[in-house]
This record gives sequence, structure tokens and C-alpha cells, in this order.
Amino acid sequence: MNRTVYVLGTGIQKFGRFPHLTHKQFAAPAVLEALRESNVERQDIDVAYASSVFGGSMIGQQVLGQLGLSGIPIINVEDACSSSAVGVHEAAARIATGRAEAAVVIGVDMLSKLGGGSLPLNREDWDAINGLSMPVLYAMRARRYMHEHGLDATNFSEVTVKARKHGALNPLAQFFQKPVTLDEVNSSREIADPFRLLHCCPTGDGAAAVVLGSERLLKRAASGLRPVQIAGSALHSGKYEPGPYSMTTSHVSTLSANELYESTGVSPQDIDVAEIHDSFSIAELMYYEAFQFCKPGDALALLRSGTTSLGGTQVVNPSGGLMSRGHPVAASGVAQIAEIARQLQGRSGAHQVTDARVGLAHVTGGGVSNFEHGACAVTLLKS
Repeated sequence: MNRTVYVLGTGIQKFGRFPHLTHKQFAAPAVLEALRESNVERQDIDVAYASSVFGGSMIGQQVLGQLGLSGIPIINVEDACSSSAVGVHEAAARIATGRAEAAVVIGVDMLSKLGGGSLPLNREDWDAINGLSMPVLYAMRARRYMHEHGLDATNFSEVTVKARKHGALNPLAQFFQKPVTLDEVNSSREIADPFRLLHCCPTGDGAAAVVLGSERLLKRAASGLRPVQIAGSALHSGKYEPGPYSMTTSHVSTLSANELYESTGVSPQDIDVAEIHDSFSIAELMYYEAFQFCKPGDALALLRSGTTSLGGTQVVNPSGGLMSRGHPVAASGVAQIAEIARQLQGRSGAHQVTDARVGLAHVTGGGVSNFEHGACAVTLLKS
């Protein structure tokens, strides 16, 4: 059995800094929004997947118990930045194979509670104890990319300006109504050469949820929204690579993208809108290439062409992406999927992509010694 799986409802909390709230207080409204939007009764939910990297154990029980969603299987998923996208992957598989009719997937993290600076990594990890934080790793990638393709540090600022321009139009973004200029990016304080502060995604708080369901439930719920289906999903852990590996090519993202294209019959040129993992400005350029939106070395030219900006033909991160919407780790994957679903339904307001029918969400992450990335999840949606 391989049934079509639909996104029946979405919920996204405004990303920002809300240290006075608990994880469960912040996540609950996103779940309620997704349930209301789906028109699905709570007794119809068969399973739930919940994700948080910093919210403590049993986050699903913490959030869903107060909403009357208990007794069902509640599966807590932790896979770093990919956590909630992994939940969507697993929930969709359960529905597709007939083991469930409807599922709730939630992601939440409250990074404001950690204070400032880069995210804490495992102190038993060899790279972490030697100072290889995420800003440092991506700065190394940026330096190598500059060497191979003749860029300079100011070119990465163009990514930030695009992200902040998009995010300024998204009322749910952490940097809503806060565009920046090239000069502002270039003059922000240095973090890890060649990166300055505005080359890096912010820390903050966020929560998002989706309700997934079968075609039978879609017809019964009749929410009135344009149907959006999960047309494909690819999930891979990184490969253990104790030796040198390329700093400018994301092997796990490329593998996941190729698998998704092959399994769905969709080509890179078919993608109208994408939310990709732009945790640092270099990442967006790297992932243009991983998803074959351009040839290696042509990413800056693609950015400058306007193709990936609002008004272009293949818009990337219309929400503002991680750079402007924010990156509360476990919330990012399901927030991307909710954003793409809304784009395909034509209800994203000022940051709507015109005539979007095929969308892609991509999230990757996890800092572990000898892994390029810990996990990568890519989801294809169609309306």
C-alpha cells in the first residue's frame, strides 16, 4: 500500500525571543492552529511526532498532554536541525502505508533561554572540544569556496541582503520589517573570518506544526484549502568520513536531492519555490549547487540574476529563510514545510511566490566529528 499523504493544516508561531515562555506554552498555539486549519477532530489523530533539541525529555508529552492529545503514540525525535523534518518523513510514511489516517508533527526550541553565542555542542565530541563550532565550520567552507571560485567576503553579504529583504515581508519572521544594506552587513562585527554577524542566522525561539492525513480524511475534513500533497521525501544521515572531505560540496544534501528527484520524477527546473538550510550565508550558495539549480561555481551569478528572489522563476527562501525568519533548531524543518504548503495554497501574503505549484523543503545539520553533516531531510510538496 502506498497512499497519497496530504498536508491538512499548518501552524507557525512568530519566531523571535520570548524567554518568559516555556517550550510547551510556546508550542501549544502552533498545534492548535494546525488542528483548526485542518478541520480534523482530535480523536482522528492516530500518532504524533514531536521534536526539540533543547526542550528536555518527552517534549511531545509536555506539549500535547495539555491539549488533550494523549494515549496515542507520541514519538519524540531528535536529529539536530533536521529533527522535525524527520518527524514529517516518518509520519508521512506511516500514513502512506496505511498504519495511520492522520498525524500531528511539531517542532519547538527556545534558544533565548541559552543566552547568546553559538549553540552548545557535545563536550565529549572531539571537534567540539577543539573549538569547531558551527560558525567556525561554515567559515572554513566559505574560505575554501572563495579560493575555488574567486569570491570575496562581501559577496556573501548579497545573500544576507536577499534573505532580510524577504524576511522583512513575512510577519512571522524574527526580522520582520528589518531589511539591511550591504554596508550594514559588511560593517557588522566579526564572528569567524570571513563571517560577520549578519552573515550568520540568529538564535531565537520558534514553534511550528503540521497535520498530515490520508486522502480519505482530506475529503472528509473539507477545509476549503487547496490540497497539498507530500509528493516525496528523502532522509539520510551523513557518512562517517575520518579522512579529508570537500568543504564546498554537501555530500549528504546532494545525495538526498538526487534521490528525491529520481524517486519523484521531478527535475531541478520543476521547483517553483524552495526553503533551504541557509544557516550561514555561504550555505545558500552551496545548496543552489547541491540541488542543481546551477552548476558548481555559478551560485553567485544565479543569486545576482534575481531568479531566486521574489519575482524570479525559482524563488529560494521567500520566508526569509534561517537567516531572517530565524533558526530555532528543531522547529525549522516543520516550519519550512508549513511555509511551502502555504505558498502552494497561495496564502503567503506579501512574500507570496506567484503561481507556485511545486515546492521543496531542505534542512540539514548536526555537528559530529568525522561527519560532514549528521542528518539531512528533503521534502517535496505539490498542489
